[in-house]
Amino acid sequence: MEQKLSSAAKTFTPSPIQELSHLAQRSNAINLAEGFPDFPAPSHLKHAAISAINSDFNQYRHVQGICDHLANIMKEMHGLDFDPGTDMAICCGQTEAFAAAVFAIIDQGDEVVLFDPSYETYEGCIRMAGGIPVYVALEPPQWTLDPERFINSFTARTKAVILNSPHNPTGKVFTKDELETIAGACRRRDCIAITDEVYEHITYDNIKHISLASLPGMQERTIITSSLSKTFSVTGWRVGWAIAPALFASAIRNIHVKITDSAPAPFQEAALTALRSPPEYFEKLRREYESKRDYIVHLIEGIGFQIKFKPRGAFFLFAELPENYLFSDASALFTLFSLSSHFFVEYVKELIKQAGVVAVPGCGFFHTTLSTEKLSQVGCGYQKRYIRFAFCKSSATLAAAAQKLAELSDAMGCDIGGKNA
Repeated sequence: MEQKLSSAAKTFTPSPIQELSHLAQRSNAINLAEGFPDFPAPSHLKHAAISAINSDFNQYRHVQGICDHLANIMKEMHGLDFDPGTDMAICCGQTEAFAAAVFAIIDQGDEVVLFDPSYETYEGCIRMAGGIPVYVALEPPQWTLDPERFINSFTARTKAVILNSPHNPTGKVFTKDELETIAGACRRRDCIAITDEVYEHITYDNIKHISLASLPGMQERTIITSSLSKTFSVTGWRVGWAIAPALFASAIRNIHVKITDSAPAPFQEAALTALRSPPEYFEKLRREYESKRDYIVHLIEGIGFQIKFKPRGAFFLFAELPENYLFSDASALFTLFSLSSHFFVEYVKELIKQAGVVAVPGCGFFHTTLSTEKLSQVGCGYQKRYIRFAFCKSSATLAAAAQKLAELSDAMGCDIGGKNA
């Protein structure tokens, strides 16, 4: 019966992130793999959702007040004027907003430029729309954008550019100069930009998020996607949005209605409360996540991983194993230079079994290979040396992970991320 599947369906496999999360659950391991908080959502949001349910907001619904609030926020944060009646689409999370945006503009054979490493959802949406993903490698360890490489990725078939900043998995926040490079290329090539800005309020070291749409000439060619999920610790509520010129926003709304019809009604009502949050809420959010970032950097460095880039946004640490890394268990030694992606996943599974902690193999986020010259500078097989740790967890969870990893390190008589002593 496999021949009955569509060609798109045949290309998809289970998400390694979710598979490892399920393994962590079955093993009762500490989950530092998946990017969802394990601490309570803000109580006033929960009360708002409960009130909405008790008030019988339980049917298909479009809460226009969300669009009104978003228009005000975009004006305050980025100086952008959007019409809440025509330029907004409420969707089932950022994921649906992004998918609908791709389906709204990409035709068979259109090329879409993405930055590598990249979150797995983007490519799937592009391929389902019939588009062709074209990856531009960011240069480790600082994950900088090479303007020449980026410009050279464009062809006559390039239709759009995907930008995720703050960035998953690296924690990079694209600089103003990098954004100018992206914006300039979009303007010259008459391309659309689709941005994923779900971590817009989670930045560190006094760095401010800049929306690509705020650069000259970009508002009319940018589709912004975001959601409540990360900022308000409600990843399961599935309330997101797309903000775009009216033509694009209308197409996205039409696609959304055909696919899911409505985001969850009571959570849309609760979103009104979330979007009215005072500036103090967002400052507290930043401070708390910055503290968690510093804690996990110290923890992971302490057991032998290399941290050459400290996250500047989002809530992931992309940690690097040394080139001379050896992993030892009762039966085998795997050297990094001969590790396949399969064995790198096996390393994480061993981490679950031996330490009771789960993270995500970084190899799943990569799609490109740097030139031989660049590889000589950063080290052969650099894509296989990274592991992503999520630190959007409670202090108790992070402390428990620290204890388990320290115990394993002591038992092995070596750094977990380093070679055997």
